[in-house]
Parts: sequence; C-alpha cells; structure tokens
Amino acid sequence: MSQTDQQFDDIVYKAREIFSVKTKDYGMAWRILRTQSLTDQIFIKAARIRSLEEKKESKIDESVDDEYLGIINYCIMAMIQLDKGSSIDNYDMDLDELYFLYDGFVKETKTLMLAKNHDYGEAWRDMRVSSMTDLILMKLLRIKQIEENEGQTIVSEGLKANYQDILNYAVFALIKLTEQQN
Repeated sequence: MSQTDQQFDDIVYKAREIFSVKTKDYGMAWRILRTQSLTDQIFIKAARIRSLEEKKESKIDESVDDEYLGIINYCIMAMIQLDKGSSIDNYDMDLDELYFLYDGFVKETKTLMLAKNHDYGEAWRDMRVSSMTDLILMKLLRIKQIEENEGQTIVSEGLKANYQDILNYAVFALIKLTEQQN
C-alpha cells in the first residue's frame, strides 16, 4: 500500500468516526437537505478555512483540520443525496444502508484519487494548502453554476465528480497539514 493510500484511509477513518458520532447525536436530519444546501455548507467551511489562512487567528474552537473533516463528510452526504434524493417525509434510512453508501462513495472517490495520482504524479504534494482551499472554493462555484443549470453540463464533469475532487483536495490538505505538524 502506498503512503498516500494509507494516509487517505487514516483521514477518512477520522471523518467516518465523526460522521458516526454525529449520526448518533442528530440522527439523519441532514437527509432533508437538498444538494444545494450541502454545497452551501461546504462553501461556509471552505470560506472559513480561507479566512483563517489569511487572518492567522481563530475566535471559535474549531480547527482548520475540523473544517476539512467536515468538508469530507458533507461531500459524502451530498453524493448520498444525489443518489437517494432528499425528502422531508422520508428522510430516515437504515444505518446499514447509510454506511454501505458512505463506504461505497469513499471507495469510489479513493479509486479516482489513485488514478489521478498515477497520471499527475502526485503533483498535489508540491502545492500549498492555501491553493487547495482555493481549488475547493472554485469547485464549489462550479457546482453552484451546475446547480443553477439544473445539473446539466455541456462538456464539463457533473456534480458528483466535483464533490469527489473537493473530497480529495480536503484529504490532501489534511495530509499536508499532518506532515507539517510532525
């Protein structure tokens, strides 16, 4: 197993633990959210990260790491909503199905990451974390435009591919931040 492969697994394991605990605390209330609302939640987290990168000071007790982990989970939630749809009346889901979907989207996204790493030679390792934040924000603006176009694209990747890229950039940022701390 490559270093990136293992680092990806370690970070997603942390994100899944948080997702699991929050599911115990809040249930599946998030299932009523439309994907546009999840996009906005990811945007808020990414905008806070950028703000903290620029101000170098935080007044609330949530770290940049926590925000990136939140982005990972919101991306997976968005992919689940793209697959299952949102509903006020039928938002509950069997936990086995929920974690099957969560793990399936993680596996699919990791496979995409490994393929891109092969082709790009892990160029992300030479990037700044702040550039990854900016790329996440850019992808979110693309998603918002696709949502405004009712999910239709002419030549561009769709919503799911953009959520997967955002998830992978969040993982890469966390890998780099962890390496900087060690």
